[in-house]
Amino acid sequence: MIESAAYELIKEEGRAEGRAEGLREGLLEGILLGLELKFGAEGLRAFKAVRHIEDVKVLEALHRALRDVDSVEAFERLVEALAD
Repeated sequence: MIESAAYELIKEEGRAEGRAEGLREGLLEGILLGLELKFGAEGLRAFKAVRHIEDVKVLEALHRALRDVDSVEAFERLVEALAD
């Protein structure tokens, strides 16, 4: 079967979207786990604002910052600043 260039382009775009969504989901899982391990139940509360973020770059920044924040409130402020 000969596939058209348009079909190949659509297929590649679908793969890219799937990879981006997979990366987003992985980052969300990592952030959730980090918040829970670092702050317990209080950290889970902070995740509510994170789970709606679509921008992978923002999620990557939050994932990295989680190592350094010393309170849930500091993390929530960071979420507000980056999500705007």
